[in-house]
Amino acid sequence: MQATTQAPTQAATQATEIEGLWTRHCRDREPALRERLIVQYAPLVKYVVGRMAVSMPGLLSNEDIVSYGTIGLIQSVDRYDPSVGVKFETYAIRRIKGSILDAIRSLQALSRDASRRARDLDRAYDELIHQHGRMPSNREVAEHLGMSSEEFSHALQDATLSVVSLNNASGPDAGEGERPSLIDQIADEDAPDVSDQVERRQLYEALVKALQQLAERDRLVINLYYYEDLTLKEISDVLGVSTSRVSQLHAAAVFKLRAALRVTVTKAAPARTATRAARATA
Repeated sequence: MQATTQAPTQAATQATEIEGLWTRHCRDREPALRERLIVQYAPLVKYVVGRMAVSMPGLLSNEDIVSYGTIGLIQSVDRYDPSVGVKFETYAIRRIKGSILDAIRSLQALSRDASRRARDLDRAYDELIHQHGRMPSNREVAEHLGMSSEEFSHALQDATLSVVSLNNASGPDAGEGERPSLIDQIADEDAPDVSDQVERRQLYEALVKALQQLAERDRLVINLYYYEDLTLKEISDVLGVSTSRVSQLHAAAVFKLRAALRVTVTKAAPARTATRAARATA
């Protein structure tokens, strides 16, 4: 019983100490306090790197990516304002990821080609879904694009350089920290506006329908990554394949899910328009 009550007490004490660190850091800006906060939150960098579906052999090693993420962590410590009311972890994770993405964009000479391949894949999935009325197989997508199986695998690998993810900012002109991701939009339960809640519910239902169109393995990858919160390495252990293969599977699953979601949302659009019109004339 004593051990049970001791753990919460230790956690509360640590939280109080960290809060005091932030108060003194924001007030005094002493290098020693800054260093302590960086060390305290250093595990966030490896967490973000482990969660990012990116593989860049020959361009950036894992150590390089961690280094760029650490730059984002340091910037977060320097710029964070506790009075805003946002948890530091929430603020820092976005900046760490942004720092890594900036490094990838600046170093990856094929970034434009990777983006083009990603658009080609999106377009191919859309066209085949409309043509067959179901989710196409990888082989069908490859044939539609005039690619061999090996070329299709390479195309998926190139597409992952754009860090395909449901955590990416969604919507037009989606910039780092400017727009919420699809996951964020669905997960936000605190929006006071009723119309926002209705649209969020519709988006959630569309996502469920889109997930149902995926093959079992694709659903498993999505579930392990986004809901079980496993890293690519952990998923590779579960599936018994390499981490780079998991990165490809994740990219393929997200392409398929986005295509299915676009179809589902498009079908639901007239109903949403009618609902908005009814509210406007009420």
